[in-house]
Amino acid sequence: QVQLVESGGGLVQPGGSLRLSCEASRSIFSIYHMRWYRQAPGRERELVAAITSRGNTNYVDSVKGRFTISRDNAKNTVYLQMNSLKSEDTAVYYCNAYYSTTLAYWGQGTQVTVSS
Repeated sequence: QVQLVESGGGLVQPGGSLRLSCEASRSIFSIYHMRWYRQAPGRERELVAAITSRGNTNYVDSVKGRFTISRDNAKNTVYLQMNSLKSEDTAVYYCNAYYSTTLAYWGQGTQVTVSS
């Protein structure tokens, strides 16, 4: 069993920045792929960024060049640095630890609101 706890969401003006954190209850990054998803009201959950167990990263096109996913193995924490935020980035952001289709864990989500 793995618990994931997200933090760092909040209200920010367009063009601003936020850093989300996702702390895992134990060391898993060597075998789990870590992902950030988001879900806006009335929309499906969307994969935003991912970092593989080997450290490779990828992003959805809409956030490339603005968001950065990283991890600190010593702290069992994955981050999502979000810069140049837009109103369309408003959503609940979820951390996901993925090993297989039958073995994956989710955090509780953290709200990000981009508004003036």
